[in-house]
Amino acid sequence: MEPQCANVGLIGFGFAGRTFHAPVIRAVTGLRLAAVLQRTGNDAANAYPDVRIARTLEELLASDSIQLVVIATPNTSHFDLARQCLLARRHVVIDKPFATTYAEAAELVALAEKCGRLLSVYQNRRFDGDFKTLSNLVASEALGRIVLYESHYDRYRLQLRPGAWREQAGAGSGVLFDLGPHLIDQALALFGTPEAVSADVRMERDGAAVDDAFDITLLYRRLRVLLRATMLACKPAPHFLLHGTKGSYVKYGLDPQENALKRGEIPGGLAWGEEPPEAWGILSQAEGEKVTERAVPTEAGDYRGYYENVRDAILGKAALTVTPQVALSVMRVLELAQQSSRERRVIQYA
Repeated sequence: MEPQCANVGLIGFGFAGRTFHAPVIRAVTGLRLAAVLQRTGNDAANAYPDVRIARTLEELLASDSIQLVVIATPNTSHFDLARQCLLARRHVVIDKPFATTYAEAAELVALAEKCGRLLSVYQNRRFDGDFKTLSNLVASEALGRIVLYESHYDRYRLQLRPGAWREQAGAGSGVLFDLGPHLIDQALALFGTPEAVSADVRMERDGAAVDDAFDITLLYRRLRVLLRATMLACKPAPHFLLHGTKGSYVKYGLDPQENALKRGEIPGGLAWGEEPPEAWGILSQAEGEKVTERAVPTEAGDYRGYYENVRDAILGKAALTVTPQVALSVMRVLELAQQSSRERRVIQYA
């Protein structure tokens, strides 16, 4: 084991653990995937024969060498698992959403502070190439003052998935808690907390038991942020659309890392996270009455950046990027969106 290497225990080896966490952790220098908690089945053992397999949380936490625990389980289990891991004096990363309620999330933040342990939420979409590119455009003021920011997660999935817990009624189910945390976190990272929230959270597909579409508007003094998701977009809208006083930026398509991870590719190499030129976003800028357009090369995305930051924060070498306080703000917006949709009115953030 290399010097200053942090041992990681992963709880859950479903889609999230298998696709978004295990391979990324394994690809980060200074982190070692030491154990996986998979209660039944041998998928983890077959995929990682050099990793210890635990069948209970007690078994996982019995090893004092585990410093960081990553929770990649159904949403309703996040709070209890994180609470137990923090009480066992382990650093904790929770796959989004943070919890199913703001109250649960706040309790975890207070407990992490009391125990002196790192607590973060896996907001890997901060490390999407197109979001990094967009963030730099905003920071450079290439668009001037931003007046509209719109972000979509559009899919076309007409049929429901029988047995899928995300599509069954219950706390933390539905598209709002699945895709909402990503869209909200990115918006808050760019613009900070809003003054108010307005939302329409709804069921669009026949037979749906839980929300499968939403429109959230974050209201700022001179800016509107529109966050949208649906399962019934046969032709997707732009993933990102920004209008500013100096120009506009339009970007179609999603970061390629998710599909690469689904194919079993390992993060790394010169081409990891790179988009082909035909996928680049278009920047339109006004020069007097003339408008010029050019494709903006998309920066290479790299989800390893999230875990590299967590590693450095544990070692005291860097400040944590995705802080508990930001994660709480995301939870606050999620709950305000639910309230706004239910009451059909704009809700003040404070």
